Amino acid sequence: MDTQFDKAHRFSSHHRNELEKDKLCGCFYCLKIYSPSEIKEWCDNEKTAICPYCGIDSVIGESSGFPITELFLKGMHKVWF
Repeated sequence: MDTQFDKAHRFSSHHRNELEKDKLCGCFYCLKIYSPSEIKEWCDNEKTAICPYCGIDSVIGESSGFPITELFLKGMHKVWF
């Protein structure tokens, strides 16, 4: 059964087009919340964001429909790391 964290994880890759329209994103590895305009590095043919604070590809944006909050990112971190 898919949890909300499984569903949210699907929005953490191949999401450049969505992130470029967002005003807020967060990393569920380092738990930093920031503007997607801070992202300077991409992988997966320039489609997946690399967090500018920790260098991990664990970025999720507000367009995912999931809350970009410390609490939600901590839940994601617990499941995926």
